[in-house]
Amino acid sequence: MATVLLIIIYIAFIGLGVPDSLIGSAWPAIHSEMNIPVEAVSIITFLISGCTVLSSMFSARILNKLGTAKVTAFSTAMTAAALYGFSFAPSFLFMIPLAVILGLGAGAIDSGLNNYVALHFKASHMNFLHCFYGVGVSLSPYLMSQALNNIGWRGGYRNAFYVQLAITVLLIVSVPLWKKSSPAEESEEEKGINLTLLQMAKKSEVRLVWIIMLVTNAIEYACGVWGSTYLVSEKGFDVKHGALALTIYYVGMSMGRFISGLLSDKVNTWKRIGIGTAILAPAIIIMLLPLHGAFSVFGLFLIGLGNGSIYPNMIHLTPHNFGKEVSQSIMGSQIAFAYIGVMLAPPMVSLISGFFGIKIYPLLLAVLYLTMVISLKCFIKHLKKNDKYDKNV
Repeated sequence: MATVLLIIIYIAFIGLGVPDSLIGSAWPAIHSEMNIPVEAVSIITFLISGCTVLSSMFSARILNKLGTAKVTAFSTAMTAAALYGFSFAPSFLFMIPLAVILGLGAGAIDSGLNNYVALHFKASHMNFLHCFYGVGVSLSPYLMSQALNNIGWRGGYRNAFYVQLAITVLLIVSVPLWKKSSPAEESEEEKGINLTLLQMAKKSEVRLVWIIMLVTNAIEYACGVWGSTYLVSEKGFDVKHGALALTIYYVGMSMGRFISGLLSDKVNTWKRIGIGTAILAPAIIIMLLPLHGAFSVFGLFLIGLGNGSIYPNMIHLTPHNFGKEVSQSIMGSQIAFAYIGVMLAPPMVSLISGFFGIKIYPLLLAVLYLTMVISLKCFIKHLKKNDKYDKNV
């Protein structure tokens, strides 16, 4: 039963990923059809991410009252409804409330499932869980690229809705299974100490991990939202191939997380983070060089491959870095800052490219990468200084 439930959770994380990459792959077609500025995509992504932050912060009370199974099923239904609404949006203004619904639903799914897996399953499953998220974000731009060639971006959103609807039905049907399969609840000792945001902010090591989580997700979403537009605008790609290139990027991210999960019993977590960070270096260099568009696609693939495993592995290290008694509080703050990175990255690219042009895009990725590397080095140095660095994890 527990194995079946884990498979369902993986499928639910596919549903979490499906909506996230649609707007990036569809936007070149949307802004042309609606005759709106290309930078307007940042309004949509900002709303989705902002509502995801709010939903994550306030989801604990609802999850405790209704349970993870019901909240996940209902929230996935919310995201499906939003996708269906996007497919019929007559104007940009109509997309704004749909973005709110999409963000609120996504935040509850992410908070509930991440916490559930962290509490009840082995650490290796965290990488696999986020790998299945990568399957979702890889699937939707592929569906969109096919739709753009035949039935347009609205058809792409409807196809994504059908996938999301099927996952919603599965989650609803499986609600009774959670009660039968769930491992025992935490003891009072395992629940730990609740820290306020101010208490956590006073700790330099917590501030550093917030920066790491913010930046790694900023890189992910700067590529996911703007990668296709960059290829279309600067590298001469048509809209269809720009969307397909985004699929390759998300395939790289999924592969990075899957391989990290396979290596979890042989290579320690810090080394896996180091490998991912090292892969990012040549990826950023490729993006910076004035090479043919195909090289840029390879660069995006490598960014996904290297950056993809950093977030789940940092999540896994939380109890080891800070102690089990406070890990739950810090875990929640990390996820919140990750979503802040998701929220800020696309409008940051939009704002800066508005002044200097989209050609500045690779340089922004380089700045984010250097910020993450410096923060990681400082964080590890701080852990070693306080005898909290465990290279055997």
